[in-house]
Amino acid sequence: MNLNKVFLIGRLTADPQLRATPSGAQVATFSVATNRTWTDPSGAKKEQVEFHNVVVWGRQAEVASRFLTKGSSVLIEGRLQTREWEGKDGQKRKTTEIVSERLQLGPKPMGGKAPAQNASAASEIPTIDVSDEAGPSDDIKPEDLPF
Repeated sequence: MNLNKVFLIGRLTADPQLRATPSGAQVATFSVATNRTWTDPSGAKKEQVEFHNVVVWGRQAEVASRFLTKGSSVLIEGRLQTREWEGKDGQKRKTTEIVSERLQLGPKPMGGKAPAQNASAASEIPTIDVSDEAGPSDDIKPEDLPF
């Protein structure tokens, strides 16, 4: 049995870039930073940051492009994929990225346009089901979002 599954919770390092393939499929790419903290044997606090390239297709790409910005918190569920290509200099290149299968937007920052009604509502993370079964003709409207 094999399993290729990734879960990430982190923050975007830049706004997503939305493009379309020649066939018209939407694709968004962005980078997510995650960090790990620990205490070393001498008692000093250490931190390590990792950067992950994420690829999002279809309706999820439209949602990511429209509602995620640099610094936004996001949960990504997906799989690892490695691509190879030849660069302009003739050298073979390789990258490993996360192909998103599910995207969950993090909470809106406090001080936004619509303040939360109570503290517990502010800590909830809204979920948007953006499975590819929805079809490309569905429009995403702000009033459809749960926040």
